[in-house]
Amino acid sequence: MITPDLPERELLKTLLEPLLEDFQYWFGRSRSFLETQQVAFMNPEQQADLLARVQQAQQEVNTMQMLFQATGHQVGVDTATLIPWHRLLTECWQVAMRSRSQQPVTNSEDSPPNPENNLNDP
Repeated sequence: MITPDLPERELLKTLLEPLLEDFQYWFGRSRSFLETQQVAFMNPEQQADLLARVQQAQQEVNTMQMLFQATGHQVGVDTATLIPWHRLLTECWQVAMRSRSQQPVTNSEDSPPNPENNLNDP
């Protein structure tokens, strides 16, 4: 039987909840980027594949968040599940940085950058 007052439960909530929120945030940004931008160095199939993997990971994170909430913060996530999510985000960040580095440089006074176009902007 799981005792709701155990410190492990609070530790799970403290660590896992923000981690899952971060994954959702970054997968959402990645998805938006891949859906709205033509990545010059990727062919359409490569971009579609990356987008499909982001969408799948987003669904997995969403399912984990719902399970976490439904169990009263009493379940964790195996590291074997987190590692592929992290690798996928790293791949997305690399694509965004490369895409940004290949964009022509404009005078910031003439045309302010749109932070939604790049994943690595704060």
